[in-house]
Amino acid sequence: MWESESESADGRDYGNSVLTSSKHGVKTDGFELRGKSWYVDTDIPSDLQVQVGDVYFHLHKYPLLSRSGKVNRILYESRNPELNKIVLDELPGGSDAFELAAKFCYGIAVDLTAANISGLRCAAEYLEMTEDLEEGNLIFKTEAFLSYVVLSSWRDSIAVLKSCEKLSPWAENLQIVRRCSESIAWKACANPKGIRWAYTGKPPKDSSPKWNDMDSSPSRNQQVPPDWWFEDVSLLRIDHFVRVVTAIKVKGMKFELIGAAIMHYAAKWLPGLISDAAGAGDEGISNGRNINTGSISSSWRGGLHMIVAGTKDELSTVQAKDQRMIIESLISIIPPQKDSVSCSFLLRLLRMANMLKVAPALVTELEKRVGMQFEQATLADLLIPSYGKSETMYDVDLVQRLLEHFLVQEQMESSSPSRQSFSDKHMYEGSHRVANPNAKMRVARLVDSYLTEVSRDRDLSLTKFQVLAEALPESARTCDDGLYRAIDSYLKSNNVTGPSNAF
Repeated sequence: MWESESESADGRDYGNSVLTSSKHGVKTDGFELRGKSWYVDTDIPSDLQVQVGDVYFHLHKYPLLSRSGKVNRILYESRNPELNKIVLDELPGGSDAFELAAKFCYGIAVDLTAANISGLRCAAEYLEMTEDLEEGNLIFKTEAFLSYVVLSSWRDSIAVLKSCEKLSPWAENLQIVRRCSESIAWKACANPKGIRWAYTGKPPKDSSPKWNDMDSSPSRNQQVPPDWWFEDVSLLRIDHFVRVVTAIKVKGMKFELIGAAIMHYAAKWLPGLISDAAGAGDEGISNGRNINTGSISSSWRGGLHMIVAGTKDELSTVQAKDQRMIIESLISIIPPQKDSVSCSFLLRLLRMANMLKVAPALVTELEKRVGMQFEQATLADLLIPSYGKSETMYDVDLVQRLLEHFLVQEQMESSSPSRQSFSDKHMYEGSHRVANPNAKMRVARLVDSYLTEVSRDRDLSLTKFQVLAEALPESARTCDDGLYRAIDSYLKSNNVTGPSNAF
């Protein structure tokens, strides 16, 4: 999307992207790969074999010693002048990065790109290719490319941050992750006017205008959509996505937009968030009853499904662990403001959190968030299976807690309608909502519908049914017809005839 001024329109033509070493001790025309071994194209026999993973490099000591402090130390500490083989299994970036570093040592031109820069920068650090050994050594060169080329480009910042996933903890310690996250956040929050645009990822078919052409730019009257950055940022691994969102929060982006980005990410990496909820009606107590939950938003369709989630039995241990980490991370970065994400999203996230046994403290936090906007929930959202927590089909205790959180929130807003932080007043003006007198009525209708549905479960105790039915104050119900229907359904399902003193 955001293009560097140093990029050409037809490819990766960076101004200073080809690296060469200023001096080298062995003349060569290049490297030659034979099977899994690299050989230097020169008449001088190799006197050093370097093993990186399962790849062997047949090299010469002098070019490496003149530029790598690591190789110097290994050979010196061995106390063996005849040593002709070293193993660098821990080298970040693996054999691909070492190949480029070795070519640099020989004075062979190395083309730097967003795809190889992070691995090469980490490898240079590991090999200790500092200025103490040679001016303009590899650490200096790769740092310059990162700072002046990568961080000025939206696409390259995304690509490099993505490549850092395989370079922990080196990329983190070298601040590559932090710098890319900050660069992405700054660009996402900046005024898009006057910037050339091109999507990093494939834009939706119905996107308009289309900015996937690198040399195109929107006309002055074309408005850049506020969610232009969602798809690109959702390509990142969850920990890097959290870093970017956290940086965006600090820069003051509207909380509704941050919430929408979180929902977009969840839809891409937690497809079960939708499929499980859509199948809620199929698990229903009443035979043949299918509850239509609808869709969260049009932007939730499609995406990169790294983890395919279904029922609990279909989740492998690794998949469950990955999804649990994603859910816990997303809960921790949801903006605290009401309506930053939809109630439907929160309840679906809560469904998966219970299924995957997410940390109890985070589940409680999520329940409180649902309570803040409980009046927006639908019956389908509330039909959350108990997942073995109780004998009942649906988690009635959970709904009871959600209702309690809602009532507490209503009481707080009623007693202090102007309660709002200083930062909220200035950064999110007009976002706060005082207690809505109609909210309790909507919740009452929702609870009555829920009671009618769960009343068909013969394992539902009379006590649980009664506690939930009496949780709302009498003033919340303008009509008791819904409650009477739920009571009648419960009596019939439990084969109770005649009036009951319990109600």
